[in-house]
Amino acid sequence: MAGNAVRPTGVERTFSDDEIIVTKTDLQGRITYANDVFLRVSAFSTEDEVLGKPHSIIRHPDMPRAVFKLLWDTLAAKEELFAYVVNLAADGAHYWVLAHVTPSFGPGGAVVGYHSSRRTPDRRALEQVRPLYQRLLAEERRHSGARAAADAGARALSEVVAQAAGSYDEFVWSLEPQGRAA
Repeated sequence: MAGNAVRPTGVERTFSDDEIIVTKTDLQGRITYANDVFLRVSAFSTEDEVLGKPHSIIRHPDMPRAVFKLLWDTLAAKEELFAYVVNLAADGAHYWVLAHVTPSFGPGGAVVGYHSSRRTPDRRALEQVRPLYQRLLAEERRHSGARAAADAGARALSEVVAQAAGSYDEFVWSLEPQGRAA
């Protein structure tokens, strides 16, 4: 969360199971739309506060770089990704989401931005995700430089996925209880 002075407070914020956090960004990841749920949960007062800002303004330091590398690699391939993410609100609180991020396509088929919808994650899934992310962070901290750290974390994530499931998508959905899958 480079350049952001927000420090995590350790306070966890939740939102209702029937609410969806929605944001849209341009190709550089700058916010072009944020719904009221995003603003409330992220502790922003108005949409004007976030429009044009990098989506990384809510990046929590406990998020492994490997997950964002996977996200950007997947979006570059014009595919969607589901991922568990802990975000940092403007007041220092944090909140977990199961994020669905997909490219937005223009009339000619070119990617014109990205759309992210987030819902509350299953708490049992988080019991598996938290130690995984701690493991990835530990691996990333063994390397200097953001790229080397992300690559090392990505290798560690790939190993976990290979042992647990056939693909990353299968791994993510294996964490969700039956009946909650999208």
